[in-house]
Amino acid sequence: ILHEIFSVHKRLHPHIVSRIKIMAGLDIAEKRVPQDGKFKIKVANKTVDIRVSIIPMSYGERIVLRILDKSVSLLGLGEMGMSQKTLQIFESLISKSHGMILVTGPTGSGKTTTLYAAISKINSPEKNIITIEDPIEYELKGVGQIQVNPKTNLTFAKGLRAILRHDPDVIMVGEIRDAETAEIAIQASMTGHLVFSTLHTNDAAGALTRLVDMGIEPFLIASSLMAVLAQRLVRKICPECKMPFKPDKAILEKYRLPSDQLFWHGTGCSSCMNSGYKGRTGIFELLVIDNEIRKLLTSGADSETIKQAAIRKGMTTLFEDGLSKVKKGITTLDEVLRVTQE
Repeated sequence: ILHEIFSVHKRLHPHIVSRIKIMAGLDIAEKRVPQDGKFKIKVANKTVDIRVSIIPMSYGERIVLRILDKSVSLLGLGEMGMSQKTLQIFESLISKSHGMILVTGPTGSGKTTTLYAAISKINSPEKNIITIEDPIEYELKGVGQIQVNPKTNLTFAKGLRAILRHDPDVIMVGEIRDAETAEIAIQASMTGHLVFSTLHTNDAAGALTRLVDMGIEPFLIASSLMAVLAQRLVRKICPECKMPFKPDKAILEKYRLPSDQLFWHGTGCSSCMNSGYKGRTGIFELLVIDNEIRKLLTSGADSETIKQAAIRKGMTTLFEDGLSKVKKGITTLDEVLRVTQE
């Protein structure tokens, strides 16, 4: 959700663009192609990394700055917003010695934060944990972290091959972007390594068919993948202006909600910039790969068939997990519908 904080006069636009380009070590004369860079700034005696992405638009260049504050303390798995049931299953999966766990969702849905929390949970001096990331968002104590660098041809696939020669126990691949990376990650998970990675899919079942679409053999996915965790971030209702309200009867009927259910929303105040929301939490969908799912996968079933089979076995969907948070007064139905698009 975008918010306008302040605006500057358009005559200052070229000067601001040039200044940011200089700070990020980019070509100030090049205005026709996208450019990516980074720079560091010192704020209140701590160093903050800023990732810069510039793309040419019809009326000039557009800049996006991504702030990476490595001094911010990481959330633990128990602070993510997972239900007790999902948390227990996920913790038991990450304690296994080999296999692959994927976290899926769109950009900015908290995938990396979840992976960092999982690695922090199992991190110990006896374990050799190596990650390859783009970018390294947080520094983890006792973990070897590699930064992807296209300029030196250090890709996810190349870095992953090198990692395997270092006899790791746990590997984290920031993102599976191509078939080569997927193949190496799957082979690693089948040869005694615990592998974590992320994919961009709408739900957990979609990750299976996405790997097949990449050209990975279904039997390889079925024998290596342990689970897929899909997630989204929803805004939490502001505690300062939280008020009960009654939604339309049509909405209650559509989503089969009891008419006596108490619903909450934020009316908007100075504490939440009149948005009615303050802070965020996660909603999750954990698909555990069992024998039935494996059979469906190897027989060429589509993602919807796999999803329905998982639901019959007790999988909580993203929407259902969001709905449970609505009933608890953590977030609103509008917010859950916005991120799940049900």
